[in-house]
Amino acid sequence: MDTHIKNSTQPVKPYEENRARMLISCPDGPGLVAAVSQFLHEHGANIVQFDQYTMDPEGGMFFMRVEFDLDQLDDRLSNVRADFAAIADKFQMEWKLYPLKQKKKLAIFVSKEDHCLVELLWQWQAGDLDAEISMVISNHADMKEYVESFGIPYYHIPVTPDTKKEAEQKQLEIVADKVDLIVLARYMQIVSPALISPYRNRIINIHHSFLPAFVGGKPYAQAYERGVKIIGATAHYVTEELDGGPIIEQDVQRVSHRDNVNELKRIGRTIERVVLARAVKWHVEDRILVHQNKTVVFN
Repeated sequence: MDTHIKNSTQPVKPYEENRARMLISCPDGPGLVAAVSQFLHEHGANIVQFDQYTMDPEGGMFFMRVEFDLDQLDDRLSNVRADFAAIADKFQMEWKLYPLKQKKKLAIFVSKEDHCLVELLWQWQAGDLDAEISMVISNHADMKEYVESFGIPYYHIPVTPDTKKEAEQKQLEIVADKVDLIVLARYMQIVSPALISPYRNRIINIHHSFLPAFVGGKPYAQAYERGVKIIGATAHYVTEELDGGPIIEQDVQRVSHRDNVNELKRIGRTIERVVLARAVKWHVEDRILVHQNKTVVFN
């Protein structure tokens, strides 16, 4: 019996019909919380979750995540956005407003190793990843049948050094205007600025090392040669600097001199899949704000 779900979109939960999230970043100063709270109150909204963080009360940055309910949200959302613009201008806010029932659309890029992809599919199937998996793109055909059993389109685009530019152009054409987030689930290819630019802070990579240690290729071999006692994995947004983008999540596990490179890889796979899944979940739940090359994560 095939138990896979044949729909790549999570159903809208009843409470999500009239719920929205607001993300705000701006220079810190007095009256910010009061202004946002008063605005929502005057518009009849009920705040159900409120997170805030200030980097430095003396001239630093302020970050806020607000989740609220508002009756007839669909009909009133445009007016709420227009009215809030005046407050945003006053406090120099960068802000976004997301209705919860508009699920973020994901494209997962994968190569031959399947553990991170499988974890994302499992969490999505269990209802823990509240998003739409719009497609999987791979430079290998190995997982085509498995992915399509979930009702998810699978695009096989081979990549060689000679065809890399053309392959990436095909990828751009496939994802264009169709996805909100690209997840590099052990894709094992360096993506070019042409792909990064339109998806700034919307491409998440899992690096099989506790960055900034052991950037680039074969980090487990590097770790083994160095004789480390802790290995880890890092989920980060992709920038033009190799493995140098804003870090979202990291985790580690102790190892010993008895663990060879293959053992490090085996241990590392568990860390990788958990760390990547956390980062993707936090992104689709609008829990991450990026400032310069750092992230504020309300989790």
